[in-house]
Amino acid sequence: MATGSSGFAMARPGRGLDLAVDFSGADQAWRTPRPGLRDLLAPLEHLLISGGDARLAINPETGCNEYGCRPLPSSEPVGFSSSTATQISARAYESAGRARDALLQSAITLGTDEAFDSRIEAMRNELKQHLGLSDTGAEVIFSASGTDSQLHALLLAQILLGRPLTTVIAAADQTGSGTVHTARGHHFGDLTALGSRVRKGEPIDGLATSVTSIALPLLDENGNVASAAEFDALVIEVVRKAIDGGSKVLLQTMDSSKLGRQVPSDRCLRQIATCWPDAVQIVVDACQMRLGRSRLRDYLGRGFLVLITGSKFFTGPPFSGALLVPSGLSGAIGRTDPTAGGIYDYSSRSDWPRRWERLRHCFPPHANFGQWLRWEAALEEIRAYYCVPGAFRHSAIEQLGSGIRRTIEASPSLRLLPQQTDQAGVSLDEDEQQLTTIFPFTIERDGGGLSLNACREIYQKLRRHDCMIGQPVGWKCGSAAALRISISARHVTEAWTPDQSLAAQHLTQAIGRVAAVAAKIESMLDG
Repeated sequence: MATGSSGFAMARPGRGLDLAVDFSGADQAWRTPRPGLRDLLAPLEHLLISGGDARLAINPETGCNEYGCRPLPSSEPVGFSSSTATQISARAYESAGRARDALLQSAITLGTDEAFDSRIEAMRNELKQHLGLSDTGAEVIFSASGTDSQLHALLLAQILLGRPLTTVIAAADQTGSGTVHTARGHHFGDLTALGSRVRKGEPIDGLATSVTSIALPLLDENGNVASAAEFDALVIEVVRKAIDGGSKVLLQTMDSSKLGRQVPSDRCLRQIATCWPDAVQIVVDACQMRLGRSRLRDYLGRGFLVLITGSKFFTGPPFSGALLVPSGLSGAIGRTDPTAGGIYDYSSRSDWPRRWERLRHCFPPHANFGQWLRWEAALEEIRAYYCVPGAFRHSAIEQLGSGIRRTIEASPSLRLLPQQTDQAGVSLDEDEQQLTTIFPFTIERDGGGLSLNACREIYQKLRRHDCMIGQPVGWKCGSAAALRISISARHVTEAWTPDQSLAAQHLTQAIGRVAAVAAKIESMLDG
């Protein structure tokens, strides 16, 4: 058992719509001035990178954010970087533009605040419809990123369980670097989504009170993955000790991790929920969105909170987060006034469902146009994906996965990491999400895998050649690292056509681009 501690370098961002070009004026809080109708007239590419933290900042030398994504669509085919981030598509960009135009028209009649709030509520319902959740009574809390949504989950756990509270993070070495901060109710950066200047690592007012965290890594010091039984036993032991010590528990589980892992097992979650129904709130980190709609329904039906994004598998522009809340928890949440004043710097009124009137009116009526437009773009990708026939979605991901495996196995220097064979809850999926979509691999040289720094150098070189794959992830306690090639929803939608022979050709071309990535890596090693 270990307590995690990690972070990442933060560029100095600017406030609001100036993020695209000038990062020097970030010292004023979001409260002055509030966004209004005039702000919607800014260039769409500027709006799309506003209303978030420093990870959205564009490097003026490259025109990209730190993940290699530009705020404008590219004519290049979609890459294989969806486990990290993907550049916005032309289809999604145009959808965001239409949404902006519609809001401008609506705001003339209703006023900006009412028009914006109404659109977010409608968007909430559209997302539930796309995910097959319209009849579940589940609710959606929007945010600027999955990391922001972790703070929402912590707030709700405090409302539902009280304090003291211990956050237990399963597979803490497989989640985002900000989790070490959000798990304790601390600031994960120096700028919030609403533009407030804060200090990374310091407690968020009211949210960090009587909160501790325990990080449970999935890998041991030799890079070996704990067996399902061993990891389950560890999770149960840690939860039991926290409760015996007088604490309530927020258990953050993983479905799926940066390396495509899902832990702990479903049996473990059922045991914990049965043993401590009033002392543990389970939240599932499904930010990769590599799970089927039936599994989402199952999690919510069991009373779990679920973290999602529109910017990983579905390839919406980074960043867009949301927390799905099961219907059984809504009553208690909606009747509450949050006492954590610091959370108001991270969230605005429209992020919260209208039926939680008492709670939502504690938050500022701040229209976060950037967050909204990124979700509009993501909704277009989600809609397009589920418009593709289910049989083709399944066969496309199956063919792409087989081609990726063959390519990596045929490469002299690339070694595919072992795939998880004991995934919990996969049997719930009746669709393509039973299949693997993240393929992590090491680069072998002189009898060992390349280090994290060496893999980062290769990753950066690939980006400069428009070969987009997932960022390297530490492996074997930092002595080696794994890069990732990932299948995304856009690979499926861009391949789909009723002409079967043309669709097969599109899939073959995508596999060919994977082969080009492998060949480029080999050439870098030879050079």
